[in-house]
Amino acid sequence: MSAIRDFTSQLKSKGRRFPDYSARTSFNGRVLCRLDPSGPRPRGPQAQGHADVSAIADFLLSTLRHAPAAFLQPYRTTTNKHFNPKYKKERAAKYLKIDLPKFDEDAGNMSPEKVRQKMKERGMLPPRPWIERPFYISATGGIFEAYIPPEGDGKASIVSTTRAKQTVQLLEKKSKSMMAVRKIKSFEEDFTTNEFCSQAQNIYIKAHESIANHDKESLRLYVTEKAYPEFRHNTWEKTIHWKFLESLEPPRVVHARCTDIVSKENIFGQVTVRFHTRQQLAVYDRFGRLLHGSEILAKDVLEYIVFEKHLANMYGTWRIHAKIIPDWAPPKDPSKLTKIRPEPEPEPTKMLDKPEETPAIADK
Repeated sequence: MSAIRDFTSQLKSKGRRFPDYSARTSFNGRVLCRLDPSGPRPRGPQAQGHADVSAIADFLLSTLRHAPAAFLQPYRTTTNKHFNPKYKKERAAKYLKIDLPKFDEDAGNMSPEKVRQKMKERGMLPPRPWIERPFYISATGGIFEAYIPPEGDGKASIVSTTRAKQTVQLLEKKSKSMMAVRKIKSFEEDFTTNEFCSQAQNIYIKAHESIANHDKESLRLYVTEKAYPEFRHNTWEKTIHWKFLESLEPPRVVHARCTDIVSKENIFGQVTVRFHTRQQLAVYDRFGRLLHGSEILAKDVLEYIVFEKHLANMYGTWRIHAKIIPDWAPPKDPSKLTKIRPEPEPEPTKMLDKPEETPAIADK
């Protein structure tokens, strides 16, 4: 009580006025304290205590009246009850009983009949073996009726008997190439062999530049799915410097074929172009050591490149499909492989020649 008296004395010193005993202390329409005026009035120290309590209540209420409105607004707590109390029993009666499988059972130890029975109980169908396999038909897997280059092509040499036979065969096959070009023109109205040669040379240069720059994404635009791993073979951790210098002879179409796969409407076209160019090639390993070629010397290259297009696809493009290497072509120069230099063998020490000792002959 002494603490309360000290508090009330401080309030009186500040000029605070205390309400009557019969006053109603309310806040927001709710009665907080009501003193019955008809009851007996407390006297002595009890009256002082009641006055102190009423003074404290009035002081606290006056501070709440001046509190911000955000603290006085009613709020709702989150509950899991439904917003509509009607039909509570009906909602409680609605439940779904789920038959969970027994996870402790080992299906490997069950007999086939037991497994079939379990699957029938659960309404499951038996597993079906997956026989179908996806396949990609935007490119073929090889060359159909590959072109046979004449012997000694690109060299000023005397015509041999085999070369003469090959020229006769080429004249016989030329009619098939003309029919194939006519078939390609039915899908591409603007197709001409002269314009295609310049387009093929541009594709050839960009494909080799993509290999030199290790650009995998752009390489897929100029190379088919069959030729992509062949282009990327043995290029990992290699530095390639390739440069196209000039064309010794203009590129020309030497062979053309068309074929259908799976259905007669799914047609592919292949055109073989002869390139006789001058190039520079230098290949370095990951340590910067030269493996093949040279950046100073240029070489004359004669190649027969096969270009393919999915003619049935309206968005198909001409891409490099394969390279024809004739049997009479000279073998390639072996690459300078990176090897560890062997340690020099120790020289054998020469033994000093000692004079042969002749056995002593006993006197007779």
